[in-house]
Amino acid sequence: MIESSFALLKALRSYGLLEGKPSWWWAGAGSFEVVLGAILVQNTQWSKVETMLDSMSKVGILSGDCQKDLESMVRVDSMILQSHIIGLQRQKSSYIIQLSHAIMADFGDFESFKNNVDFEWLITQKGIGRESAYAILNYACEREVMVVDRYTHKLLCALGWEIEDYEELRAFCESGVRENLSSVYALYAQDKHLQDMSLAQIFARFHGKIVEFSKLKCDIKTLKDKIIFGES
Repeated sequence: MIESSFALLKALRSYGLLEGKPSWWWAGAGSFEVVLGAILVQNTQWSKVETMLDSMSKVGILSGDCQKDLESMVRVDSMILQSHIIGLQRQKSSYIIQLSHAIMADFGDFESFKNNVDFEWLITQKGIGRESAYAILNYACEREVMVVDRYTHKLLCALGWEIEDYEELRAFCESGVRENLSSVYALYAQDKHLQDMSLAQIFARFHGKIVEFSKLKCDIKTLKDKIIFGES
């Protein structure tokens, strides 16, 4: 069993899992598009989400300007938005439109939303669960919180930690980083483009490493050996 999530982060770094990936792992971090992605990816492959977002961009629903994109979602007809959503979960179009209206009503603009929204507000919005809320806080709002998901749960179970409660799982992953922050930054000291990372970005990349490791179906025994023998 690993002693803390820091040991896992250190071991995962040795795989180079995020080479060639965006600096926050999630493309477009800090943008309104991430909010959409966090909703669209629920029970959906990410490749399909990329197709949906690209389809919206091609017809001008998304422009890359966060405020304009938010305003676009406030104005768009639900049926038109549905036409860009793949699969049977077309109710997501109404969730996106309702959320966009709520953001405008309660925050006025996207920048204010990024700076002032909290978990409690997000979790009350239709179509947003815990994982989506934390994904928005971390990847869209650049907050110091870590997203955990089924990949996180499965990996930690394989390493001896069977934590069923979502918040306990998140707390375990966050605490190991927070308690060893100076050592975490020391790990990245040799990477010039990563030296000035915020804690929010560290959490973002940690989650990304777990997802990429799991998708690649890397060998758990090798990972355990790296953790035990402190390889990095």
